[in-house]
Amino acid sequence: MTFSVVARCAETGQLGIAISSSSIAVGARCPWLRPGVGAVASQNITLPSLGPQVLDVLEQGVAASAALAAVLADEPHRDYRQVAVIDCAGRTAHFSGAQTLGIYAAVSGEQCVAAGNMLANAEVVAAMVRAFENASGPLADRLLAAMHAGQAKGGEAGPVHSAALMVVDDLLWPIVNLRVDWADEDPIGALDQLWQAYRGQLQDYIDRALNPQQAPGYAVPGDER
Repeated sequence: MTFSVVARCAETGQLGIAISSSSIAVGARCPWLRPGVGAVASQNITLPSLGPQVLDVLEQGVAASAALAAVLADEPHRDYRQVAVIDCAGRTAHFSGAQTLGIYAAVSGEQCVAAGNMLANAEVVAAMVRAFENASGPLADRLLAAMHAGQAKGGEAGPVHSAALMVVDDLLWPIVNLRVDWADEDPIGALDQLWQAYRGQLQDYIDRALNPQQAPGYAVPGDER
């Protein structure tokens, strides 16, 4: 039903998630990030509240593995959950309950963890980790490289229809928050196109938020700057 990569950039400290699913609007339920704290992908039979719950524990200075264990200890339906976590130090954790759907796997790598269920084969997430570790450029580029690698390895057993990409830095809001809520085919490719269109404007939107008087104009009718 879903495969994802959760990661940290060792150079910038940015945290990010890229995710895709056969279900509609995966970005509305599964990725959870908090600047300077961590990132969590809650998937399979998704319980969205697991994301903020794990982040709350991480914010207390608890490492990823202990934070995930603490939250799952109070979750009566943990056998149906699949969760991947990275903390602000790059430590990772993952859990796949006994009722995780289809072929499933989760693999931790250097500053990243990938997880998936209803996969075409168990090697999908390992390919995602390798791709992330060997990619270069901004965190968003590396996350998308991992998603393309997972899809090339087989991805889900069936077609995927939604995808999302989120990155947080040191601001209170995500600096990247892009979603393809439904595509008949290739939502990962559509998400990549969104990122390519957005990446050149990313800093402009940050500048407008922090210093409107000196920020670049929008270059649209009605904007006289």
